[in-house]
Amino acid sequence: MSDIRETFYVGHTSDGSLKKRPMSPHLQVYKPIPSMTLSILNRVTGAALSFGSAIMVVWLASAAKGPKPFKKVQKLTGSFPGQLVLFGFSVSFFLHFIRGIRHLVWDSTAKRLEKEEINKDSKIDIISITALTLGLWTIIIGKRLRKKKK
Repeated sequence: MSDIRETFYVGHTSDGSLKKRPMSPHLQVYKPIPSMTLSILNRVTGAALSFGSAIMVVWLASAAKGPKPFKKVQKLTGSFPGQLVLFGFSVSFFLHFIRGIRHLVWDSTAKRLEKEEINKDSKIDIISITALTLGLWTIIIGKRLRKKKK
């Protein structure tokens, strides 16, 4: 065998002789479609939400410790990098939330499971995630701007 990867193609038949077996196609073979991309992102956002939840615990703990620690954390989360992390956290939250509802509908009704419906619903999910995230950040930025005017 010329390549180490070929060792993974070797299998045994029932009589014990070696046989080259087919391998499942990898991601490069498939054309990315919205439902596949959102499925992968749903897993990634689950991990991102764990990280974001840890940040939220730090924020709550600083609030419980008093005004000085809370002010330090507020300064960090109010900075541009902090705001980017919070924006990413909100996108992750809404993506995971919307896709969770989608899975709940699939599991409870066993409907909308055809390929065309799934791809159509994935586009609706993208619009919903975008609208919810932008809506939340419009409210956040709007409150900040009103606060600065006072």
